[in-house]
Amino acid sequence: MRIAVFSTKSYDQHFLTLANREHDHGHELTFFEPRLVEETATLAAGYPAVCAFVNDRLNATVLRTLKEAGTELVALRSAGFNHVDLEVADELGLCVARVPAYSPNAVAEHALALILSLNRRIPRAYNRVRDGNFSLEGLLGFDLHGKTIGIVGTGRIGVIFAEMLEGFGCTVLAFDPYPNEHGERVAEYVPLRELFERSDVISLHCPLTPETHHLIDGEAVSQMKDGVMLVNTSRGRLVDTLAVIDGLKSGRIGSMALDVYEEEENLFFQDLSEQVIQDDAFTRLLTFPNVLITGHQAFFTREALTNIAETTLANVSAFEAGDGAMHCVDASKLA
Repeated sequence: MRIAVFSTKSYDQHFLTLANREHDHGHELTFFEPRLVEETATLAAGYPAVCAFVNDRLNATVLRTLKEAGTELVALRSAGFNHVDLEVADELGLCVARVPAYSPNAVAEHALALILSLNRRIPRAYNRVRDGNFSLEGLLGFDLHGKTIGIVGTGRIGVIFAEMLEGFGCTVLAFDPYPNEHGERVAEYVPLRELFERSDVISLHCPLTPETHHLIDGEAVSQMKDGVMLVNTSRGRLVDTLAVIDGLKSGRIGSMALDVYEEEENLFFQDLSEQVIQDDAFTRLLTFPNVLITGHQAFFTREALTNIAETTLANVSAFEAGDGAMHCVDASKLA
């Protein structure tokens, strides 16, 4: 099947081409560097399948353009699908497939790396030593051992993250509207407010839904311990940026690490080093010495990219064969 692949980087080409060859899918891959948005949707004309990434914009206009030009399948190379208007896709008869899991270890490990780097001031310490400054002033951290860590969301990533924290000797709390036996094995389920009140570190591992949009808002911040560390490697819009800025200024949030950002689609996955960033809230975050931001790279491991490519192309092959063995997003079950 002919597939138009958008938001393509060199690593996308490498892993998708490799998976296509090694698994004998025989698909014809055309790689487009631009994001899939209203202005670029016409590039997919004549392609029965479109492969999109997390910051592509699959709104009603884009989906109708794709459908009118012959697209039948939208194959997401991501687990999240909040950037897709599923109701319109269902109305148009467009199948939307995703990668429900690729390497939960990758994201869990990155969340832990952020905690350790932020706590022990690793970026600042590294830069100091390179400048010949060996002072320890301002680099004081805390023992992770014995601290209470709150995990919001106990899917595969959240559970693996909790297992890692057990090894550090942490007390692990969890909140999930759908508790499961795997979560119960590694954490104590508590109400969300109690998790906010008791946790020294709060890490988000939940999907973005209407219920979780701005889960971390001003009210949530006010319920947290003074000096709490907040970590988000999940979805940017779980966090109200202006609310956490206020929390950082007041000291209620003692430090924060982000791998995602609610307005990241115009920032992440591109080199803007020669440009002035126009997002005032994001640039304000960059001024805080106790904020650590990475550019949506938690998923970025060889294992994860291999799994993403293999599952994405397997979804396309299953759709082409009509055997139903694919990971479709059912809009009717999300109501």
